[in-house]
Amino acid sequence: MLRPMTMPLTLITGASRGLGRAVAEQALAQGHQVIGLSRRPPADLSSPRFLHWAVELADARAAAAQLAAWLAEQGPRPWSSATLINNAGVVSRPAPLADSDADDLANAIRVGLEAPLLLSAAFLHATRGWPLPRKLLLVSSGLGRRPMAGSVSYCAAKAGLDHLARALALEEAARPDGARVVSLAPGVIDTDMQQQLRGADPQAFPERTRFAELHAGGQLDSPAAAAAKLMRYLERADFGGNPVADVRDA
Repeated sequence: MLRPMTMPLTLITGASRGLGRAVAEQALAQGHQVIGLSRRPPADLSSPRFLHWAVELADARAAAAQLAAWLAEQGPRPWSSATLINNAGVVSRPAPLADSDADDLANAIRVGLEAPLLLSAAFLHATRGWPLPRKLLLVSSGLGRRPMAGSVSYCAAKAGLDHLARALALEEAARPDGARVVSLAPGVIDTDMQQQLRGADPQAFPERTRFAELHAGGQLDSPAAAAAKLMRYLERADFGGNPVADVRDA
């Protein structure tokens, strides 16, 4: 068990690289205890306040059970607040749905939607009754609100996160001291996912040109810049007032 202390607790999936790693770094810099859930630990990220759990989010039942057990063991006393950030997501190979691999599609939905659902359930159940602020942040995308040919599984997963947030916000609002819930689009970020889209076959993915132009025009946020926006949004007094939001509208 960690030594009792009063600090924010932040749990984040997909913490090994990209936006997730940048959020982990900035949360640590702000004095949080950070738990990173990903297949591999982030390289060169070391802190006595950082724990890495090696998890396979495509089979999230074990990760959800581990989260529930750890939270039950810790209890609320060491923390000033508790936040779960469901950040991990997968883009299946860009192509029309009819030409896509079934395993690739299933993996994208499991990581992008099933894992956040199970982890959110575990987090909310384990922390119910904790006398401190609890927040649940689902990292969505503009593509959950604007359809895009050639990336059906990603669009479906992100749209699912948005509606999950809407329904879950209603449930939590009906509870005394319920958690605040937001599905947040973080803007367009220069990550491995963007590289995958820019490098796709233009015959299978007609919007490849758009993503290449965003990159060429310098219109992509760095992971660090996007993480700073996300962290600021988490600290807003009205966090949870709108369960589906976009940092670009803030």
